[in-house]
Amino acid sequence: MRRVLTAAGAAAALAGAALVPAGAAAAPSRCGDPVQRPWCRTDLTPDRRTTLLLARMTEDEKIGLLSSDDPLGGPLGGFMETAHADTNAGVPRLGVPPLYMTDGPAGVRQGRATALPAPIALAAGFDPALARRYGGTVGWEARHRGNDLVFGPTVDVLRTPRNGRTFEGFGEDPHLSAGLGASWIRGAQEQGVMASVKHLAVYAQETDRLSLSMRVDARTLREIYLVPFEAAVTQGRTATVMCGFGRLNGRWACEDGSVLNRILRGEWGFTGFVPSDHTAVHDAVAAANGGLDMELPIGMKYNAFLLKRAVRDGTVAQATVDGHVRNILRTMFAFGVFDRPAYANDLTGIDRSASEATARQVAEGGMTLLRNEGGILPLAAPASIAVIGRAAEQAQSGFGSANVVPFTAVSARDALARRAGAGTRITYRDGGNADDAVAAARGAEVAIVFATDAQGEFFDKSCLTLNCGDPLRGDQDGLISRVAAANPNTVVVLQTGGPVLTPWAGRVKGIVEAWYPGQQGGDALARVLYGDADPGGRLPVTFPAAEGDAPAAGNPAQYPGVNKTTTFSEGVLVGYRHYDRKGLTPAFPFGHGLSYTTFGYGGLKVSSTAVQVTVTNTGARTGTAVPQLYLGLPSPRAGVVQPPRQLKGYAKVTLAPGQSTRVTFPLTSRSFAYWDTASDAWRVAPGCHRVMVGTSSRRIVQAGTLGTCR
Repeated sequence: MRRVLTAAGAAAALAGAALVPAGAAAAPSRCGDPVQRPWCRTDLTPDRRTTLLLARMTEDEKIGLLSSDDPLGGPLGGFMETAHADTNAGVPRLGVPPLYMTDGPAGVRQGRATALPAPIALAAGFDPALARRYGGTVGWEARHRGNDLVFGPTVDVLRTPRNGRTFEGFGEDPHLSAGLGASWIRGAQEQGVMASVKHLAVYAQETDRLSLSMRVDARTLREIYLVPFEAAVTQGRTATVMCGFGRLNGRWACEDGSVLNRILRGEWGFTGFVPSDHTAVHDAVAAANGGLDMELPIGMKYNAFLLKRAVRDGTVAQATVDGHVRNILRTMFAFGVFDRPAYANDLTGIDRSASEATARQVAEGGMTLLRNEGGILPLAAPASIAVIGRAAEQAQSGFGSANVVPFTAVSARDALARRAGAGTRITYRDGGNADDAVAAARGAEVAIVFATDAQGEFFDKSCLTLNCGDPLRGDQDGLISRVAAANPNTVVVLQTGGPVLTPWAGRVKGIVEAWYPGQQGGDALARVLYGDADPGGRLPVTFPAAEGDAPAAGNPAQYPGVNKTTTFSEGVLVGYRHYDRKGLTPAFPFGHGLSYTTFGYGGLKVSSTAVQVTVTNTGARTGTAVPQLYLGLPSPRAGVVQPPRQLKGYAKVTLAPGQSTRVTFPLTSRSFAYWDTASDAWRVAPGCHRVMVGTSSRRIVQAGTLGTCR
């Protein structure tokens, strides 16, 4: 049975009250006797307890707390059944318990766990409530693997679809990433584990990631890349924030005091601690003064020799070291780590059915119907189906710190066979022999071709075609085209980590983007294809019509960089904003996704505090609509480019035939603001603000204005 912490409890923890998992109040404390150790008194605030404990720590104990000491930490450690991603041994003499940490953007990576759909699939759901369940599932499993902290979610805004970790984030829009990330964090921390949102401040590619120098102007940084992290702190109340690799405007990410000290703590009020990504620390003095609290995976820079020397020669103040220790201890006190027994590693022996249900529902909620000519879907009990492609047998998952080894997996081939029943003949071909696959397609009523890509940490994709990056999969684009020529009722199921080119789109009747669907993906896909569930997804990324149309394509200075330096000269024109500003027609736009029913929109009402619209199911089936609010902001002066439209709200509603609902998109002054570099502050420009409600960034169904318009 799950023991759930309330959102109010999580907020209280970060406001100064201790947070202890439900049911743990009577359990023995690992801290010790509160008479002998007054910092073990649970009636004191985390700040007071930290002050009492810090005064009793030796110099070596303080420094020891500032790094992980697990030599098996890092990208390969998670594959070992007994390994945590990282461990800090604590201070046994004073009752400071060990801190166990695990990777977890797509599920727990320590040993086996529930393989949830990739985060990009969650993003396609446009559903903060489901993001909270996703985070809660990760948190619950991390806890039952004996961990206190989980490295997730990843909220880096997608700059280029070639990014090898596209699947690990929430897509190309900062507003969408912000809302989903904050909800994910709340869900995880309600389970009694600490979240670690990553990777502050800008992490946009795998190519040269350890040494990359990124030039990003202040407005772009504030309006695009910092937005999800700000929400993680101010809305999600994240316990920790992980700093990443590379240099931002000349400063290494984990040594950047302008971000970690001035913005994160000074402006946003963050009171948790900052761990580094693995091996991201370059200099002990710069990191200590720049705001880093804990070095991972071991103390290569934060060690007794280097930090002691820095304190003694005056390059790092003792108060600075104490401040980092304080940040770690206070966070551990606030989340009850001192006041409960260590979490047991018992995940294999308890009921995981709720986790599996969440995995299936996230997959269904993110599956995106891109094309449905002639109503080919949902399947109407065809007499025969040709299932083609290796991905029907084994779905792809991204490589790296977001990779999860599942307890079980349901293949699409098996799930389709069960759902179709004995009355449907299913023929499977892996696609390795194209002639054989074409023959099977020609002899079937419907052909379903499964295609996938290869993504992962450490490498970017060299191109956006399905044939790119993994020659073992063969010519998938050619296979799709040949099957479509042989069978007019061809459906393509894409299992990709992000956008791919679809040159064959006009020759097939149906396209479903299933992303990396996780261990329950087969059942979810069968339910969607047969109409047991409406395809709930909408694109969190734009699918370009041509390779050169994608953001940062064809400009080496922008990507992958020249002499390991990349310049973000596109500014705020990231993702769909790039396509809109340049007048490029994408293959499938941001926000696009079809339902098995139809919807009408009307009754637009606009004010400075909210936009309202009525959504009506005008079809014959129950279905899901995702109305999206876009604003077009006026330029404050010449030279300040504004995107034609920016996502500022979204909703997800399920309606029966003929049913209507009134959707409200709340607005604040921040919704209308841009970052003014002259005043180093958010400002609202006077003029005409265009208000657009659409079913994608390119399909606006209701429009209005606010402000002074001519």
